[in-house]
Amino acid sequence: MQEKLTGVAAASEAVGLNIHKGKSRILRYNTTCNNGITLDGDALKDVKSFTYLGSIIDEHFGSDADMKVRIGKAGAAFLQLKDIWNSKQLSTNTKVIIFNTNVKIVLLYGAET
Repeated sequence: MQEKLTGVAAASEAVGLNIHKGKSRILRYNTTCNNGITLDGDALKDVKSFTYLGSIIDEHFGSDADMKVRIGKAGAAFLQLKDIWNSKQLSTNTKVIIFNTNVKIVLLYGAET
């Protein structure tokens, strides 16, 4: 892994790009190797999970943690619109449109990543 990182860093530098050491993390998957990974002499931090484009990626590459967070955020979005759901002045069709544009979007955000 160290060799790969060194190669990527060299190729990036050749075209004027730099890897940000403070933002870079190591997520180990299906390995028993615990050797430290360094970038220009600085050790990179090992993590168990991280968020990438709104999705939680963990060491098991499962989607359980990500789905729990999504469901929680969608539930919060739903509860914020409680007055709309209880409104007698809005039709069911209007409420469905509001649900699809405000709650469903939160639930499905980043689902393809």
